[in-house]
Amino acid sequence: MKGPAGRTLFIANRGEIAVRINRAGKALGMTVVQGHSAADADSLAVRMADRAVLLGPPPAAQSYLNIPAVVAAAKASGADAVHPGYGFLSENAGFAAAVEAAGMIFVGPRPETIAMMGDKAAALAAARDAGVPTVPGSGGRVDPNDAAAVAAGIGYPVMIKAAAGGGGRGIRVARDAAELARLAPQAAAEAEAAFGDGGLYLERMIEHARHVEVQVLGDGVRAIHLGERECSLQRRRQKVWEEAPAPGLSPATRARIGAVSVALAERVGYRGAGTLEYLYDAGADAFHFIEMNTRIQVEHPVTEAVTGVDLVQAMIRIAFGGPLPDPAPARGWAIEVRINAEDPARGFLPSPGTITGLHVPPDVRFDTMLYPGYTVPPWYDSLVGKLIVQGDDRAQALARLRAALDGLRVEGVRTTIPLHRALVRDPDVVAGAVDTRFLEAWLAAGPNLEPYLEPPA
Repeated sequence: MKGPAGRTLFIANRGEIAVRINRAGKALGMTVVQGHSAADADSLAVRMADRAVLLGPPPAAQSYLNIPAVVAAAKASGADAVHPGYGFLSENAGFAAAVEAAGMIFVGPRPETIAMMGDKAAALAAARDAGVPTVPGSGGRVDPNDAAAVAAGIGYPVMIKAAAGGGGRGIRVARDAAELARLAPQAAAEAEAAFGDGGLYLERMIEHARHVEVQVLGDGVRAIHLGERECSLQRRRQKVWEEAPAPGLSPATRARIGAVSVALAERVGYRGAGTLEYLYDAGADAFHFIEMNTRIQVEHPVTEAVTGVDLVQAMIRIAFGGPLPDPAPARGWAIEVRINAEDPARGFLPSPGTITGLHVPPDVRFDTMLYPGYTVPPWYDSLVGKLIVQGDDRAQALARLRAALDGLRVEGVRTTIPLHRALVRDPDVVAGAVDTRFLEAWLAAGPNLEPYLEPPA
């Protein structure tokens, strides 16, 4: 198959990831076509692209999530391939199949792989078949009539999870049978509304677990891993801070979690970039597979920083039949913090508006779609940028993150920069002594963000 140079790439996404894909496509010598909603007509991704195509009105359901409109726009643009980014249709097997049926390349896994690994219960079964440790649970979808008996066998507390879910949607924690009976219908209703599938499964809740994930690349037969990332700092089960490598893993555990991730990716014939997510119990030095994200991750830059592999370019090359990269051993330490247009001093109230000023410190990476004069729309996710720093070790990376956050200016909207200025100075965060419940408890304790609301003098 002819490589990507000279071919046309259609981007079916928006925001910072669309900017990221734009740059990767152009670096490979491709013509880039940006699909966009009416709300994003003046976005940086549209300005960067060689051409832009209107998908529909601002609501995502009528633009970025409208499969017939996106496929028709891509086909009419003369695209050879479609990159879905993350979110929106990136893990929609029907979309991947529609792209392929229209004679274009889907830059991602095969539709059947997306369907299998997108069904969390099926993914768990595949993981067990590949010898990957999993959290004790129902072993698949659970009949509501059997849920109490299954939970009793697993042991409380249990997590009630959406079989077709992701992003923290449709999850509840039940500490006894009464809570299970009350919360399971709520989880099913939320899953039905979010994913069109109210199916549930149960897992034992691992107290004080850390969230560790492994980046893989596959060509449909063979797979490699590019190390692991720590993603335990989360608010409402949404990651806010990620780093690579994960602190505190023994060399043996680090090697094993990478090896089993490759085994699972190869077992399902994985193609493209994907991420295996695990809960890590530091006390027991044990990790348990929870799900696979069949797309590029928001936090991919930290892996790029320590491996030197451009993951977006790699997945485009693989989609055109190119080989897997041969990465050098990981070096150094990288940390990424997500910058959202939200006010952390007012309960993370969304803060859309016009950017009146932007200053990014030198020698750091800031993946963003912002520019002075750009108006952050109210229609979509509030992520506006990702600040990435790298050091020879974690201590140096933390020091550089402190300096970068103190120098970063995003004027015209409220952002979560003050949150990160406080977190990077917290003793537990500095020590790496966090788990997936740390940030919620930290916020509930009412941290004083006042010193960090304005840039330092």
